[in-house]
Amino acid sequence: MSSVRIVPRIRVVCGRDIALGPGKVELLEHIARTGSLRKAAAAMDMSYMRAWTLVQTMNHCFKKPLVVARRGGADGGRATVTETGKAAAALYRRMEAQSLRAARPLQKELSRHLR
Repeated sequence: MSSVRIVPRIRVVCGRDIALGPGKVELLEHIARTGSLRKAAAAMDMSYMRAWTLVQTMNHCFKKPLVVARRGGADGGRATVTETGKAAAALYRRMEAQSLRAARPLQKELSRHLR
């Protein structure tokens, strides 16, 4: 019997935009770790342009920006996750954890129906 896992994929929708989701939160975490949008994008096997678009969408959806980017010269630019960005990512991870805890009692019942 294969192991059964619950994997929540929560999306926070703001109007027609996805303000936060698993990929955007992962991007925030990579930016916080590397200090670079380019390095964060590379870590996720994503184009720089795609990462920049995701950051712009997140920043547009929140009252305060989640990421502040500074263009660089020879040394390259910097990207910083703001306090709002850190709080949003932490709250998102808490929502995931609470979702998993809420679903756990039903996981065993559901697994009886799976191969």
